[in-house]
Amino acid sequence: MSMIAKVLIALVALEHIYFLVLEMFLWTTPRTRSAFGMSAEQAEQTRVLAGNQGLYNGFLAAGLIWSLLAPSAFAPQLALFFLACVLVAGVYGGFTANKRIWLLQALPAAIALLSVIFA
Repeated sequence: MSMIAKVLIALVALEHIYFLVLEMFLWTTPRTRSAFGMSAEQAEQTRVLAGNQGLYNGFLAAGLIWSLLAPSAFAPQLALFFLACVLVAGVYGGFTANKRIWLLQALPAAIALLSVIFA
């Protein structure tokens, strides 16, 4: 994989670590509530669901990091799989939750995915 592809994969992984932190640990804080347009009551009611979602984002980040650390014979396949997972989740989230997800999650994954394919 090219260095550009690796940097893009790392950025997508870091983004998902950030999502993990927001959803698992900062969900009910004023700043996170404001970012997601939620009241304190809504945040408290969805805290467990958000934590579960954050855990899944952590798994995606772990897979992407694994692709960066894996032997070169396996790294591209791992990157393609985990980036495709992020892309599918981002497309689905854009349709079902908030269109901003297309820009924040699906687009970076698509760019990284293309960088791996064309590397």
